[in-house]
Amino acid sequence: MTEANHSIRHRTIAVNGVTLHVASAGHGPPLVLLHGWPEFWLTWEPVMRRLADRFELIVPDLRGFGESEKPDAGPSDRAGAEVHAADVVGLLDALGIARAGFVGHDVGAYVGQALGRRIPERLTGLFFFDCPYPGIGPRLAAPEMLSEIWYQSFHVKPFAAATVGASSESCRLYIGHFLRHWAGGNPAAFDDVLESFVDNFMAPGNLQGGFNWYVSAHEGRLAMIRGEAPTLAAITVPTCIRWGTRDPLFPYAWTDRLGETFSDLDLAPFEGVGHFPHREAPDAAAAEIARFFGRLVG
Repeated sequence: MTEANHSIRHRTIAVNGVTLHVASAGHGPPLVLLHGWPEFWLTWEPVMRRLADRFELIVPDLRGFGESEKPDAGPSDRAGAEVHAADVVGLLDALGIARAGFVGHDVGAYVGQALGRRIPERLTGLFFFDCPYPGIGPRLAAPEMLSEIWYQSFHVKPFAAATVGASSESCRLYIGHFLRHWAGGNPAAFDDVLESFVDNFMAPGNLQGGFNWYVSAHEGRLAMIRGEAPTLAAITVPTCIRWGTRDPLFPYAWTDRLGETFSDLDLAPFEGVGHFPHREAPDAAAAEIARFFGRLVG
């Protein structure tokens, strides 16, 4: 798949009590791309350029991230999946979009699942990379995983943002660690934009804005680790999941219970990539997205 020569447009849109920054490109059936942590809209740029000849790509910074509004200056539990999902519904309404496809990764995959239960009639389909979901259960905190998930506990501390943001260098070391370590197939995947990521997270409120996802998700994470996550009805929206086989954070073995969460599931391993398929292998990632939604929207 070749890159389309489409410029990326930027705007701000007021929804659900906050102002969201939205990047967009291309023309065609709408696809909304939802980022994870430690990311913002820029993480999707390689995929955007490869899909802009076939889809209208709508790529928001979630509240608290990027150039979107940070409604809470300090630690806040008002930035969970349901809050972000409400923002996305407001974004669809503001843009006059009746139905759209959704692509999510990491935090964005949690938000996509909330949307799949909240507004299934407005989703043409769901596409996720390396998708966290309730069926992971206590495996999240298995002894061999503690050296991987430590950051989730650190992020809920009230001093975390000040510690990471003490200087550009401390931010670069911290954010750069995850972008390299989790990119199991291509540790240099973010090298060309690392300084943009550092500048983004050093902007006022952005570190805490991202950490507030973990503050908001903390009780749910503990319930999952205890094996007490609530049983939810399966999502019926057609769903495609491509899971990197070299993801140190979410091992491929954890795909075994996805069928309990998604009743119409197209699952396959994404060979040779880690946690960020959209950055590590953008040609293959864009091709998978195009194939799935091309089948659904014809």
